[in-house]
Amino acid sequence: MIPEKALFISGSIGLGHVIRDLAIARKLRNQYPGIELFWLAASPASSVIKDSGEKLLPEAESYSDENVFAEDAASGSQLNLLKYLLNARPSWDHNAEIYKQVITREKFDLIIADEAYEIVMAWGDDQNATKTPFVMIYDFLGLDSMTINPIEKLGIYFWNRLWSNDYDHDNPDLLELFIGELEDIPDRSFGFRLPNRRDYARKKYKFLGYVLNFDVEQYTDKAKARFELGYGDVPLVVCSIGGTTIGKNLLELCGSAYQIVKEEIPDLEMILVCGPRLSEDSLTIPEGVKVFGYLPDLFKHFAASDLAIVQGGGNTTLELTALRRPFIYFPLEQHFEQQIYVAGRLERQQVGIKMTYSRTAPDVLAGQIIDNIGKEVTYPPIPSDGDQKAVQYIDQFLSAK
Repeated sequence: MIPEKALFISGSIGLGHVIRDLAIARKLRNQYPGIELFWLAASPASSVIKDSGEKLLPEAESYSDENVFAEDAASGSQLNLLKYLLNARPSWDHNAEIYKQVITREKFDLIIADEAYEIVMAWGDDQNATKTPFVMIYDFLGLDSMTINPIEKLGIYFWNRLWSNDYDHDNPDLLELFIGELEDIPDRSFGFRLPNRRDYARKKYKFLGYVLNFDVEQYTDKAKARFELGYGDVPLVVCSIGGTTIGKNLLELCGSAYQIVKEEIPDLEMILVCGPRLSEDSLTIPEGVKVFGYLPDLFKHFAASDLAIVQGGGNTTLELTALRRPFIYFPLEQHFEQQIYVAGRLERQQVGIKMTYSRTAPDVLAGQIIDNIGKEVTYPPIPSDGDQKAVQYIDQFLSAK
């Protein structure tokens, strides 16, 4: 089967998922030159999609923005994902209804959903919702409790039981892809008398390695990257928090550390990247620090940097690993995906310096900046052709239809 019309659904919070989706879309067009792609996503992902020249469905205007619920559930640099899931559930129902309207009106040959869990849940509730070949992309497996709250533990168990209940069933219309390697999956069960997660993943998922939206070999020359972006030949620190407002405090911590580092490194340059949802004017920062809103192709600024300070997002830490730039990362507290999956991958690969916002004073961060800025790192190579592997698996999947 050669698909002529496909739908991409970019779900979840932040921007990492849509960046990798665009990379997969490019490879999909190479594989099927005549394919027509349509997109369904909420802001700010929808803006990135539109700016990339892709076709957004009109329903994207009313698609619920999960970033709002994540930000409401956050406190400082903490984000409890169970609280977020409970807050976001009504919006999931809303998005599922939009999805059903779309597939009733439009006839697609292929649907690719990246972390669009509301769509999978709607599909599970109504097996007649679509018989279209469906590809689901994951980057974590199961939920984890990050507190001792018994209600949270019970809620996590409930979600994991739902997640794992199809262990013994295969759906011929579903292809499940995982961004990462088998070792990224914790080797433990979903919960009491539930399947082992790694065994589940080995049986159900096709592993892609990692997806980058650029060719690393074109950004190995730091001096060239600086020249193209207009940076001078001075020590440069790039600080970024991703696609939500969560992390405002981290950027202000970086600004406070800047004042201390300047005493040791007088010509230091630091830039803070707020992303698409945090106002530049909302920050309290010292004179001399440069503040930007959303920067397209943030990886180019990472390539030009001597050090980066970021949250624990999977995409930004992956880019820094591939670019072999020293970086400090602050996984959101109580955020199991960043604390377990992303931090676990980085620790396994022995890259980056993990820190905790609530235990880091400005002088402590300043010390780490001084010790690591411009440091040569020897990160191991990582498999970064996941976009091509995704298309290969999709082609095999469709060929069986």
